[in-house]
Amino acid sequence: SVPLVTQKMIELSLAKGMSPMSPIGFVYFGSFISKRGDLSSGYRYVKVALSLLDKVGKESAGEVISIATQVKIFVEPIQAALEYHDDGYAASMVAGDVSNALLNTMLKRGCMYVAGVKLQTMREEYEKFFRLAKENNHSIFLVQIKQVQRDVLRLIGSDEELTIPEEETLVASNNSVLKTFHFRKAYISFVFRSYDDAKEHVSKFYDCLEHAWANLMLSHISHALYIGLISYWVARKSRDTKYWIARGNEFKLTLKR
Repeated sequence: SVPLVTQKMIELSLAKGMSPMSPIGFVYFGSFISKRGDLSSGYRYVKVALSLLDKVGKESAGEVISIATQVKIFVEPIQAALEYHDDGYAASMVAGDVSNALLNTMLKRGCMYVAGVKLQTMREEYEKFFRLAKENNHSIFLVQIKQVQRDVLRLIGSDEELTIPEEETLVASNNSVLKTFHFRKAYISFVFRSYDDAKEHVSKFYDCLEHAWANLMLSHISHALYIGLISYWVARKSRDTKYWIARGNEFKLTLKR
């Protein structure tokens, strides 16, 4: 539905004139075709979306910046994304859009993690974001950020346990949370060479892909890299060699796009 809805929004905007919601159509369509492999065209669409904000108003600026920045990361230096997400946070707060303010904040932390910011700094940043999400009672962000926090703590060598009452319910009912859950479990199992756990969670991660987000996100690169590596690892150890090599090759192709 994402390509159909966003394409219709663009068609109406071009036929009837731009509205405050027009940038949303352009940015989501750009993100969608970027994920499908046409990054150059997608990048042009998100730049159009950003330029429209100055012409039609910034009512949707926080959401537009959050999605646009995740595409721009694949073209521009990742360090620049940190400032873009700060702009998205500020624009969201001006508009009273708490959800997209939190989204920009969470995505910024994800950029910092991939950019190689020190783990102790990441621990502090995730703790700040956790408090912010908790103050605004945003359960999905709370659960997703805690999943990453657990990995950070394990990599640091901490024995601290992190639990959230809402996690079990959201993992069972929200595909995005479930996919993140299995990826984090597969990733940390791979890092610490726990083969059985890695295989179990990578298999469950595959089950979530059918209903994955249609938009391009920085996290998709981490998914492609580590799920691909885990698939090749499983291929060397299991009897289903051809199946797992094929899976690994799928993600290898994703990285080449």
